[in-house]
Amino acid sequence: MKRLVFLTQSVDPAQPVLAATIPKIRALAARVEQVVVLAQSADGAQLPENVEVHTFGAATRPGRFAHFERELARALPGDAVVAHMIPLYVLLAAPQVRPRRIPLLLWYTHWKASAQLRVAEQLATAIVSVDRRSFPLDSAKVRPIGHGIDVSGYACADRGGRTGVHALVLGRYSPAKGIETILRAVGEVDGIDVELHGVALNELERRHRERLASLGFELGDAVPHEQVPDLLARADVLVNNMEAGAPDKVVYEAAAACLPVLASNPVFDELLAGYPLFFERESVPSLAARLRWFAALGDVERAEIGRVLRERVAQSHSVDTWADGILAAAT
Repeated sequence: MKRLVFLTQSVDPAQPVLAATIPKIRALAARVEQVVVLAQSADGAQLPENVEVHTFGAATRPGRFAHFERELARALPGDAVVAHMIPLYVLLAAPQVRPRRIPLLLWYTHWKASAQLRVAEQLATAIVSVDRRSFPLDSAKVRPIGHGIDVSGYACADRGGRTGVHALVLGRYSPAKGIETILRAVGEVDGIDVELHGVALNELERRHRERLASLGFELGDAVPHEQVPDLLARADVLVNNMEAGAPDKVVYEAAAACLPVLASNPVFDELLAGYPLFFERESVPSLAARLRWFAALGDVERAEIGRVLRERVAQSHSVDTWADGILAAAT
């Protein structure tokens, strides 16, 4: 493939959530002659020489739309166009892309279906997602390609010889994350402490954070993506209680860092297969039982779980397998 156009919100290494897009762009650039990135904002990303970044930010929504269309017209023609996580980009791009018979892909992994997503599913030539279950619509266009984790950015820390269990929770302070169940379960198990980092992006999440704070645990703010590996290295286990559907990226990042994971979302069944790492999403006793089980494991057993999880991420969810999946879906 000679030229690929990539549509995304942000290309910024300091952005806590979207910085993980940058290794994906690098992986695509290693496989095609040129990548043209159109982003609403961009700042300071170190990208290969064959990557061009153009922004379409504007003070108003109509202004952004007009700027987007102008930048896309300049970027075309291309061999494929990939919209990253934003169905609206498919709607905006389709009038210029589809008449040229250029493949128009949507990468999307979320548990909710919007009206825009339903239209985007019709307009896209292919849908790429982590798993068939991580796309909320029943569509024959879905191709599961894994999550796209930069495994090289995560090292297997030596967690042996520690006292107690240091649990880690990362993500937005949203009711969908099930953090209250986690905190109540931690409170029932001796020898477990928990560290939380997240962000409240809207009024619902701000109110939920206040409710969580009333439980007596310290709630940390979000950290830049580059600091996540250090948080994972300090932890003994990641606990994830995401609503069923789209899999949280942080679970795969933890696994890449050889960090055992306790999770409730069944979409992780292949990643966590063979170990009793699942708990019932809304059940405090279920998670408390899993925490007690984990606390009773020896250092060797915990390290073995971590190594197996890292191997599974490298095999099926690395940024390289992701990029290969994108290009396969575009042909």
